[in-house]
Amino acid sequence: MKRLLQINPVLRKSTSTGRIMQEIGELAISGGWESYVAYSRGRDGEPECASELVPVGDRLSVAWHGAVTRLADRHGLASDRATRQFVRRIEEIRPDIIHIHNIHGYFLNYRILFDFLSSSGIPVVWTVHDCWLYTGHCYYYTAAGCGRWRTGCGHCPQKREFPKSLWADRSRRNWEDKKRSFTSMPRDRFVIVPVSGWIRSEMEDSFLKDYSMQVIHNGIDTDIFSPSAPSDAVGKYGLEGKHIILGVASIWSREKGLADFMEMARRLRDDEALVLVGLTGKQIAALPERVTGISRTADVRELAGLYAAADVFVNPTWQDNYPTVNLEAVSCGTPVVTYRTGGSPESVTPETGFIVEPGDLDGVMKAVRTIEMSDRQQYRDKCRACALEYFRKSDRYGDYIRLYERLCGR
Repeated sequence: MKRLLQINPVLRKSTSTGRIMQEIGELAISGGWESYVAYSRGRDGEPECASELVPVGDRLSVAWHGAVTRLADRHGLASDRATRQFVRRIEEIRPDIIHIHNIHGYFLNYRILFDFLSSSGIPVVWTVHDCWLYTGHCYYYTAAGCGRWRTGCGHCPQKREFPKSLWADRSRRNWEDKKRSFTSMPRDRFVIVPVSGWIRSEMEDSFLKDYSMQVIHNGIDTDIFSPSAPSDAVGKYGLEGKHIILGVASIWSREKGLADFMEMARRLRDDEALVLVGLTGKQIAALPERVTGISRTADVRELAGLYAAADVFVNPTWQDNYPTVNLEAVSCGTPVVTYRTGGSPESVTPETGFIVEPGDLDGVMKAVRTIEMSDRQQYRDKCRACALEYFRKSDRYGDYIRLYERLCGR
């Protein structure tokens, strides 16, 4: 029986990467694989999971890694002891495939890990959910308009953004260390999986350009995210008779478009309501009229009901890869309006929404009102058909299983 080991700092299904990792593991198990998932115990405790858990580190190691990041700008180069223990666990498991999602997240030392992986003989698949693996610091750079990652970083304009450094700027040294570690992998045993065409095109200008790349888009549970998902949101939040404009994020910030939504709120008509999901209590308390704030929900069925109840989903993100929120909205029959940034437009077609230029709020409102005046059922049907053709998790994660089989057969 073949063995799969996946790695990601978070495992909870309320997070997109945690849910993806768990669902790939579930599909692998149904296909006869043994599935293991390595994650940060200091961040996620002991969550329920069909795969066998491989917890890494503890709260103390996470706290120390955070201190090294804040004070020395050396994210990904602490957690030495936890990483060495993890390497010994890998040797015990003897996986046929190792699938990395994220290794940034205050729980692993990538230098120690890749010293082992590069000589282990184990094929490695790395899904690229953001840009951290090929930059000297940041996990996105489009909002900052920075292209220094192409030539070696240095003088980082985002050192105070995640993973935040308070004083030091070691972005050039970090870039060099990452290049040395990640390019130590033999080319025949390392496949990079960008989740969007956009990030693949970016990586073709990075120090990883000579490695094999295969785009596999994210998938979702189209049974849960469905137009028939029940919701009591209309009555619960007093939205009767309103066109509901929905926004969803796990963490709201300027880069996710929170300021853009506040400007949109000033332009709403009496028959329109803006609903934002994922806000903190402080953010909710500061909201203007006509904006309903909902805290982050771990109940995906409740979230699906909110998507299904909305007239339109707006995603004014300034930097993103292939946001699953777009897929979830479309699968619930709700058209999407998003900025032309990163890989966000790749999940939107002329039949399922609109793409506007970043910051063009006039364009956003025009698209929103075009959708409001259109045949709701027609949009619902076309969105649902698109989701069933392209977004099914069994199809997309099946692409990974086929990739594993191919690598094991070499």
